[in-house]
Amino acid sequence: MTTRRTTTDNSKALDAFMTTKVQIDAMLERLKALSDDHFETHPDEINWGDVGTLNHYASLLRQITDSAFKEGEHAA
Repeated sequence: MTTRRTTTDNSKALDAFMTTKVQIDAMLERLKALSDDHFETHPDEINWGDVGTLNHYASLLRQITDSAFKEGEHAA
């Protein structure tokens, strides 16, 4: 006896995936532009608050990259 596997219509999942991917791409483009503009800071005006903010951004991005690349606490 042969068992046939039914194909699942994943078009809704694919649409949701692509919608989220477009959102991520837009966020990355905005972050890149902000970084290129030195996070809207001027070298003569940088203070420890700016350093703290940038470290916070880096920490959040590190969580994402660690998860995506299975590094840090997400390493196998």
